[in-house]
Amino acid sequence: MEAKTNGPSVNAGRVMDGPTNPMVTPLLTDLYQFTMAYAYWKAGKHNDRAVFDLYFRKNPFGGEFTVFAGLEECIKLIANFKLTEEEISFICETLPGSCEEGFVKYLRNIDCSDVEVYAISEGTVVFPKVPLLRVEGPVAVVQLLETPVLNLVNFASLVATNAARHRLVAGKSKMLLEFGLRRAQGPDGAISASKYCYIGGFDATSYSDNAYGSSLFFTNVDSLSKLMFVLLVSVLCCVLASNVAAGRLFGIPLRGTHSHAFVSSFMSPDEILERSLHRSDGSSTCEDFVSLVQSWLSKIQWAKALGNTVGETNQSELAAFTSYALAFPNNFLALVDTYDVMRSGVPNFCAVALALNDLGYKSVGIRLDSGDLAYLSGEARKIFQIIEKEFGLPGFGKTSITASNDLNEETLDALNKQGHEVDCYGIGTYLVTCYAQAALGCVFKLVEINNQPRIKLSEDVSKVGERILCRHPFNESKRAYVVPQRVEELLKCYWPGKSGKVREELPALKDIRDHCIKQLEQMRPDHIRRLNPTPYKVSVSAKLYDFIHFLWLNEAPVGEL
Repeated sequence: MEAKTNGPSVNAGRVMDGPTNPMVTPLLTDLYQFTMAYAYWKAGKHNDRAVFDLYFRKNPFGGEFTVFAGLEECIKLIANFKLTEEEISFICETLPGSCEEGFVKYLRNIDCSDVEVYAISEGTVVFPKVPLLRVEGPVAVVQLLETPVLNLVNFASLVATNAARHRLVAGKSKMLLEFGLRRAQGPDGAISASKYCYIGGFDATSYSDNAYGSSLFFTNVDSLSKLMFVLLVSVLCCVLASNVAAGRLFGIPLRGTHSHAFVSSFMSPDEILERSLHRSDGSSTCEDFVSLVQSWLSKIQWAKALGNTVGETNQSELAAFTSYALAFPNNFLALVDTYDVMRSGVPNFCAVALALNDLGYKSVGIRLDSGDLAYLSGEARKIFQIIEKEFGLPGFGKTSITASNDLNEETLDALNKQGHEVDCYGIGTYLVTCYAQAALGCVFKLVEINNQPRIKLSEDVSKVGERILCRHPFNESKRAYVVPQRVEELLKCYWPGKSGKVREELPALKDIRDHCIKQLEQMRPDHIRRLNPTPYKVSVSAKLYDFIHFLWLNEAPVGEL
């Protein structure tokens, strides 16, 4: 699927599209932001020039790195920040006491034309207390941005980091599918998770079904009604096979199979009415694909190389697989654990896959959603390899095996230690809900007001090859001289307001993902390992160290004994 461009576009006179979620408006904020804006206005301070930094204090999940995400949505909010008359009326009704007409007029004119935003590139690996986002502008306006900006960055960075950690444990060679739509915290949690899991290194968004209680029973139902119901289930299972909305909005690749409900909705191959299938090259047509599948199942059952281990399989499962293959001959991936993986699911898959092969199609593989994934994947691989050799089918032994069923970092790590044959993981609940840690804890702090630093100190950027003294921000005994080999200015201007500065373009989502992966590859392995990672050292220059401590001592109250 084509990657979406996240840069600006002309739309109804706006410089760029609004936030993905239409609920992200100026009202998505705490009431006290508006009460403070009113108090600033009453005091004549609302236009005081303020600078706020957004940062976090501790890396999540017990790790030593974080992936910064959410910048694009912040810029879209800022670019379209404007209160409607209805919103202004609601604010005035909500504020305690009376709301003066002058403040109403002020609210009508509020926008972010005098705001400047500097940020680290989205997808960058970042560390505690390093500013991710710097917002400069009139203090009242910037404070109105505080809550929505924190909301947009906190979850985005948390889930992107969670995805990156899963990628690191799984390894580069494995495909990772985000399976979290049905388990996410509401529609926005699901859409956001799909986007930021992709940034963190997942390959696609997909669908999983663990509902074994979804078997269908028919009583006193005529065959036509039953057939129509089966077809409806088939369509729904195919349509709901991925977070389609995220694919459409962001250009994220979509992957999907079918559910247990699809398999258990069939009773026998007799239900399949349309049995013909064209060859992949269109040169001829197999008039009875169902019979071709049955003939291959018989050959598998009698194959000496399999040691007569394949007996009678579940025919309703075989019917479901055959029906799905008829609908999607180029994308046949079967869920094989509805009944019995090794006695029914895998042999039935192989029969359908071999029938498809006769017509020039290549099956995708199988999905395991329960049981001992290490053992079952290994046994399935053995059967694939035996069939490749027995029937002379080059490449069949490498048929893809996907595993799902409440996977997380720990289970991936355990599978690696046990040894397995899984090629692809579908990860849902623990990924999109960030089960291991509820929030990142970003903060938005005032660092400068009317050119008076409160904690920030602007200084010239260091130069390559120029020896500088670096210090630990809070431990005076930790210091070292460093000669930089590469110098990179982290904060770039993504919203210049009316300053006239050059604006950094927002990259396409795939470019952000590639940047994230490249950043992780540049990290030392001990900094990104899952257990007991080495802390990544972030130092400050001697000049900044002296200023921080000078400001700290001046601002801290002196007690009396």
